[in-house]
Amino acid sequence: RALQDSNAYQRLSIMCDTYGPRLSGSQNLEKAIDWIVATMKKDGFDTVYTEPVKVPHWVRGNESLTLNAPFSKNISVLGLGGTIATPSNGITGEVIVVRSFEELSQRSKKANGKIVLFNVPFTKYSETVRYRVNGASEAAKHGAIASLVRSIGPASLNTPHTGGMRYADDVKKIPHAAISIEDAEMLDRQCGLGLKPNITLKLESKFLPDANSRNVIAEIRGSEKPEEIVVFGGHIDSWDVGQGAMDDGGGCIAAWEALRVIKKLGLRPKRTLRVCFWTNEENGLMGGKTYAKLHAKEIPNHVLAVESDAGTFKPKGFDFGGSGKGMELAKEVCALLGVIDASACEEGGGGADIGPIMEMGVPGMGLLVDDSKYFNYHHTNADMMDKLNPRELALCTASMAVLTYVAADMPKRIPRK
Repeated sequence: RALQDSNAYQRLSIMCDTYGPRLSGSQNLEKAIDWIVATMKKDGFDTVYTEPVKVPHWVRGNESLTLNAPFSKNISVLGLGGTIATPSNGITGEVIVVRSFEELSQRSKKANGKIVLFNVPFTKYSETVRYRVNGASEAAKHGAIASLVRSIGPASLNTPHTGGMRYADDVKKIPHAAISIEDAEMLDRQCGLGLKPNITLKLESKFLPDANSRNVIAEIRGSEKPEEIVVFGGHIDSWDVGQGAMDDGGGCIAAWEALRVIKKLGLRPKRTLRVCFWTNEENGLMGGKTYAKLHAKEIPNHVLAVESDAGTFKPKGFDFGGSGKGMELAKEVCALLGVIDASACEEGGGGADIGPIMEMGVPGMGLLVDDSKYFNYHHTNADMMDKLNPRELALCTASMAVLTYVAADMPKRIPRK
């Protein structure tokens, strides 16, 4: 049924092309949530509601990066989420390029008074992302006046990558931004030639007071054990570049469409199916944290939590985080997806939004997809509708529908121990 039409792709297009990127605190996000709630109510689910969440409100403002020497060039740049601004006239300085925190320590004296560029080739996201997250404070420890990071991804067409960063409490805060792989490599080569590249960085970013946002919830109530819950979804916020089509608009729409398909087929499982669109995953995780607090009394009755936040390319199956006995049962359920070649069941499942309730004992699973292109577009202006394929999105919908329906309808719960 999920493959019979392109409803999921059409709804994703409506959301992305009407409301654009959905950074926490933005009107884009809240207008998108209004549309989602109104449309979900038209779908006729048993319950549709929102829950209030306070979210951080960081705004980018204008930004620029100019190469002054050895020649003049405007360099594409994206301030990293949470960075402080530069002075209004910018920060101008010589660039020093390093390829690790260890090299930075070894060249500490040369970094003093310079702009440090971490030109670290992408290996895998979990390893390379530390230069984005912690680069500013590490550079500041050695006297840097600003820091830049090569975008965290394997490929680029002059597409800088944004994302969250953190400041250490005991270190001076300095501006922190990302540049493209191409420009990082150029500056590295210039340093190798002894050309001493000089740049001017201007950022206007700032934090506004925390804003009001919402988690969105839609349910099909269980026929026999409505108090027991299978919750699944994605995060409705995105960064303020591109459209957030892949990260994580597609994941949300696949979950929503899975619930709609189950309803259209007239199926009502024994347990309650709850779709949740968590807000503020990208720069605060307040949606996931608030959900855990508001539903603390229900946590013992959460049978399973499922998240889709790795893109909606061709699905491969799911990963699972929980007990050994739970893994055995999860493998049986995933085997049902062999007909669409999506029966993989790997260890280590979960997701950022369901992390808080997994810590409280809820088994968690995450949708696995062919992510070979994911980080080419992730957190860049290239995360647009055209990167998604309608059939692949429908297959993700089918995978979510089968997994969650069976988990909600099978006689026994997934064991926690």
